[in-house]
Amino acid sequence: MEGNCTPKNQAAGRAQIFSPEADRSHWYVIHTYSRQEAKVESALQRNNLEIFLPRVTVPSRRRDRKRLLNVPLFPGYLFVHTDLNHHAYAHIIKNHGVVRILGYKGKCAAVPEETVASIKTLLKSGQPVYPYRYLKTGSRVRVLDGPLAGSIGVIMGRKEKKRRLIVSVELFQRAVAVELEDEAVERWS
Repeated sequence: MEGNCTPKNQAAGRAQIFSPEADRSHWYVIHTYSRQEAKVESALQRNNLEIFLPRVTVPSRRRDRKRLLNVPLFPGYLFVHTDLNHHAYAHIIKNHGVVRILGYKGKCAAVPEETVASIKTLLKSGQPVYPYRYLKTGSRVRVLDGPLAGSIGVIMGRKEKKRRLIVSVELFQRAVAVELEDEAVERWS
């Protein structure tokens, strides 16, 4: 992943800022400054952009009381659905709080539609959803709980009979997990 990316090439005279054509629109990940996700979301929604900022409710303890806070699932990131031409890119990137649009090798990278749909489904499921450290096939992990506590192994893949569903958002090395029952693991180097 590199710094700033450039949008796909389009003729400046013909380009619209926000194309209503769904077949050319894709989901992109916007990186924001710390705790600026909601401000960026509001600013972009005022410009009729489709924004998705996944939020979860987490308990918080403040001095003598407990509260439930609605916080971003991926702190510092939100999704935007647009046809990312030069005008749209400039309009998004100029907003206060936006750091960059994520991409590879200087080109903005679209997030697969299925990934965003999966995250939305997880959030609507009613199951507890929480940020999960990014573990991919081949990662070495150490088991923390259960009969295999202390064991070190390698994740070989996911099977239907495993009791944890993990949806990876590979663009920015984050993942989401819905806890169904499973041995707790941690990355082991």
